[in-house]
Amino acid sequence: MKLFAEKGYDATSVEEITATVGVAKGTLYYHFSSKEEIYNFLLEEGTKLLINNIDLKISKLNNTIDKLRAVALLQLRIITKYQNLITIYLSQVWGNNERNQKCQKYINDYIDKIEEIVKDGIKKGELKKGNSSIIASEIFAFTCAGLMYKIKSGQPLELKKVCA
Repeated sequence: MKLFAEKGYDATSVEEITATVGVAKGTLYYHFSSKEEIYNFLLEEGTKLLINNIDLKISKLNNTIDKLRAVALLQLRIITKYQNLITIYLSQVWGNNERNQKCQKYINDYIDKIEEIVKDGIKKGELKKGNSSIIASEIFAFTCAGLMYKIKSGQPLELKKVCA
């Protein structure tokens, strides 16, 4: 993931991947048929991780505001722990080729999960009526802004200060 995030998909070679993970090329090809398959696996598993983390965090919460607060905090933790994953998503989201469309799908799956929370909050009257898709997208954008701050400032994102 680090190689794809730092160098991009095209500039990352299978040789670099095998050297980084410490396996022979044959071993890598035993598990994955191509660099594209490795890339897709990383994004798919990363997306599952993000969505599963949301499910775990909100499963014990009843109030929509508490759920959205938990999602926002989780997103901030994710960008500090999984910056490479978020970097890959954001670097590949623009465009219409197959790789771009997959990144768009994974981001949309994540935003859809947030939208479910927003819709439920509107339905319960805990949130004002509004466009749940836009609200969910803006919550995701909050993550992107946190990553941009981290990159721009060169400073780690201090969650205690952000959430105080």
